[in-house]
Amino acid sequence: MSDTSKVEKSDGVVEEQTTVAPADDPTAAPVAVVDPRLLIREEGLKGYWTEFKRKVKGGELGQLPVVVGLIVIWTIFQLKNDLFLSADNLSSISYFLSATGMLSIGLVFVLLLGEIDLSVGSVSGLASTIFAVFVVNHGMNVWLSLILAVLTGIAIGVLHGWFFAKIGVPAFVVTLAGFLGWNGLMLWLLGDSGTINIPDDSGPIHILGQGSFFMDQAIVGAYLLAALGVASMLVGSLMEQRRRKAAGVPFRPTSEILVRVGLLAVASFAAAAVLNNAAGVSNALVIFLAALVIVDFVLRRTTFGRKVFAVGGGIEAARRAGINVAAIRISVFAIAGGFAAIGGMFFAGQTASATLNAGGGNTLMLAIAAAVIGGTSLFGGRGTVWSALLGMLVIQSIQTGLDLLNMNTSIQYMITGGVLLGAVVIDSVSRRSQKAAGRG
Repeated sequence: MSDTSKVEKSDGVVEEQTTVAPADDPTAAPVAVVDPRLLIREEGLKGYWTEFKRKVKGGELGQLPVVVGLIVIWTIFQLKNDLFLSADNLSSISYFLSATGMLSIGLVFVLLLGEIDLSVGSVSGLASTIFAVFVVNHGMNVWLSLILAVLTGIAIGVLHGWFFAKIGVPAFVVTLAGFLGWNGLMLWLLGDSGTINIPDDSGPIHILGQGSFFMDQAIVGAYLLAALGVASMLVGSLMEQRRRKAAGVPFRPTSEILVRVGLLAVASFAAAAVLNNAAGVSNALVIFLAALVIVDFVLRRTTFGRKVFAVGGGIEAARRAGINVAAIRISVFAIAGGFAAIGGMFFAGQTASATLNAGGGNTLMLAIAAAVIGGTSLFGGRGTVWSALLGMLVIQSIQTGLDLLNMNTSIQYMITGGVLLGAVVIDSVSRRSQKAAGRG
């Protein structure tokens, strides 16, 4: 026999306890057992350390491996070349990670289902080409052209999702066909020249290019963005605390919230100060971060997001829960196609053109690698959109650092491949540990 109750501690935190009667003596006094997953931080730093060890033993590593890896990468490159952590170099990293990062955001959704989308590179190149054709060849309004290009990416994603969810064609095959087919359509639209130059004063191209309001007004813009991010986290955390307290479930104590917000404030204002010493905060980075915040809210705070995790965690269980699995699959691939198209516009903004190389080369592989390196599981059901940022920071740091050391591109590929393999190994070991701990 067991009974679950909630106990309110002296600091207002609610802890869930289960009283269990010993199996060999039902008449004996019940023993209170605290669920370790609801461990409340009553012992100060010792309590946090105990909880941390429990998570590590249980395979709940989160983003810890990639954060540690990023620190190691930055330390090594800084020791090799003291220009690596300079303001100009860090500004360059933050600018160029945004385009591939956009593709990676869409791929996070697909990976949460335990699937893959091999077409996002070709879709991004096709979207930038469609934009260029409309604006340059047909004189269409730039913003209307942008909308049509993004809608094209979404429509392509819906088509891929329909073949996968309704017809039953494996996602790998469908998107591989898309990778080839949409790349061919892009080449046909570009024609013999293979390049369409886009006027730098075109609205989206100018915004996503090197020019930026936050660069022109660097000091005000950078610190304003940092303050906005910190304030948003503080308000959101306090609202969540109030909501969970009213529901009678465990919540973060105010002291922990203030520590977390304080750490974010230090990191945000330090980043703003560094970027101010260079060219300022690029529009591309601002839009990329805004997309991360919005998508994170959708995944963690909406019914749709919970359904995505549910389908990725187990299709049959999701069906029995009344979830329309086919609709979720189609919508996820539509989201991936839309973000691929937006990423294509970022690439066009960086080069002020649509070219044969748009979305080609190793773009697809880097986008997938970023999501996986950042902590999103290849097995589905576990991950966060912030993995797109962390993974791209790792990849872009490796590329930039090796460029500073005048290393060959082949070395970049080998090191990035090794990091990717390490991330997958950590994910596999983590899942095995969770299963052994009864949480897999």
